[in-house]
Amino acid sequence: MGNKYRKPSALHGDAVSKCTLPIVVWCLVGCVLIVHFYTSIFYGDGEEGDVRVRLNSHLLTRDLEKIEEESFFIPPPRVKRSPRAVKRKPKPKRHLSIIEEFLDENSQFRHLFFPDIRTAVGPMNNTENDELNFYPGRMWLDTHGEPIQAHGGGILYIDRFKTYYWYGENKDGPTYHAHQRASARVDIIGISCYSSKDLWTWKNEGIVLAGEQTNITHDLYKLNVLERPKVIYNDKTEKYIMWMHIDDANYTKASVGIAVSKTPVGPFEYLYSKQPHGFESRDMTIFKDDNGSAYVIYSSEGNSELHIGPLTDDYLDVTHEVRRILVGNRREAPALFKYQGTYYMITSGCSGWAPNEALAHAAESIMGPWETIGNPCTGGNRIFRHTTFFAQSTYVLPLPGIPGSFIFMADRWNPADLKDSRYVWLPLTVGGAADEPLEYDFRFPLWSRVSIYWHRKWKLPNAVLVDS
Repeated sequence: MGNKYRKPSALHGDAVSKCTLPIVVWCLVGCVLIVHFYTSIFYGDGEEGDVRVRLNSHLLTRDLEKIEEESFFIPPPRVKRSPRAVKRKPKPKRHLSIIEEFLDENSQFRHLFFPDIRTAVGPMNNTENDELNFYPGRMWLDTHGEPIQAHGGGILYIDRFKTYYWYGENKDGPTYHAHQRASARVDIIGISCYSSKDLWTWKNEGIVLAGEQTNITHDLYKLNVLERPKVIYNDKTEKYIMWMHIDDANYTKASVGIAVSKTPVGPFEYLYSKQPHGFESRDMTIFKDDNGSAYVIYSSEGNSELHIGPLTDDYLDVTHEVRRILVGNRREAPALFKYQGTYYMITSGCSGWAPNEALAHAAESIMGPWETIGNPCTGGNRIFRHTTFFAQSTYVLPLPGIPGSFIFMADRWNPADLKDSRYVWLPLTVGGAADEPLEYDFRFPLWSRVSIYWHRKWKLPNAVLVDS
C-alpha cells in the first residue's frame, strides 16, 4: 500500500532518448506526407519546373489579383415640395434603380458608365505613363484614333505571326428600333478585324465579312442580325473558319452562319446558315481544344438551355452528336476556356441589353455534365459584382506564359447608341476553392474557383508582352 501513492521517478537519459527518437522520426514522416499531399493536389504529377512556373506566375499576377473596391453611390434626387403637397402626402415617387439609370440615355450619371471621349484610351491619345494600361469602360481607340468596332467578338492568336487578331461586330451606324416593341439594333455593316502585337495597340484591318446591302434574301442583308463572330484556324485545311449568330429582325431564324478565308484578315467567304442539330441557336461561341477538335456552344429552346456538340474535321458543320447542358438555367453569352484538363465557362443571364450576374461553370468533359460554381466577379462592390461590372461576357483569352491567368473580355452595351458600346477587359485567374456545391451530389467540386478581378486601371505583366 505504501507504493500506491508514490510519485513516479524521473526517467533516465537513455529512456528519454529512446522515446524521443521514434517521435521525431514519425513527425518528419508526417511532414513529408503532408507536403507530398499538398503538392499532388496543387501541382499534379509535374516536375520541379512546374512548381517553379506556378510560383513565378503568381509573382507576375500578384498585382492583378488584388481586390480593388469601388465607391459607387447614386443619391436620390432632391425635389422641393410645397407645404400643401406635404400635407396631402401623395404616394412617394419611385426612384430609378441603378440598372434603369444605366439604360437611361438622359441619366445625369451616364458619365459613370460611359466616360466621354476626353478620357479615351489608345496609342494616339495616351501619355507616357498611360501606355499599355487598360481602362475598362472607357472609349478605346485604334492606331488611327478611331473607336474600335469589334463588339461581341473574340481573339485568335497566330503564333507564326506573333500577332493577335480581334474579330467583332462593326456597329458604326445609327441605332434604331424596327418597331415599337423591338430591341435596339444597327443595320448589318459587317465583321471588323483588328491586329495587335501587345493586346493594347490595335490596327484596323478593315471589314473582313461585309453585310449585303441589296439582296434581301441573303443572310447578311442589312436588315437581318449578325452577332458574336468567332474565328478558329483549321490546321488540316489551313483555313480560317468563322462562326456567327445569324437571325432575322424578329429573331425567329435562330441559326448559325459559317464563313471561310485563306488569311486571318480576309476577305471571308460566306457559305451558309443552319440550325445546328435541328435546334434554334442564338448566342453562341466556338471552342478549339488542345487536340484540334472543335465544338459549337449555343443558347437554345428559348434561351432556357445551352447545347454543345463537336464540329466536323473541316470545322464547316456540326456532327450528329449533341448534349443539352444547364437545362432550365436560362444562360447565354457563353465564353469557354480550359485549364489543367478542366473546362470552364462564363455565362450571362437573359435580360436583353440590361446587365446581370455572371456565373462560372466547370466540367471534366467538354460534353458535360457541367456544374455551376458561382459568381466569378471579385472586387468593385455588390452592384458591380451582380451586374458583371455592367457588362456581358464574350470571350476568355489565355495569357501566354502565365498558367492559370486569362483576360475576361466583355461588352458594356449602350442600347441608346450601340456604336458607343464599350469594352470591359479584366484579369481572370483560376485557383482557390469554388463558391457553390455541385448541383447533383451536394459536395464541393474538386476544381478551382474562377475569379474576375475588378480594376479601374491595370496592365499586363511584362513577361506577357515580351513572350508575345
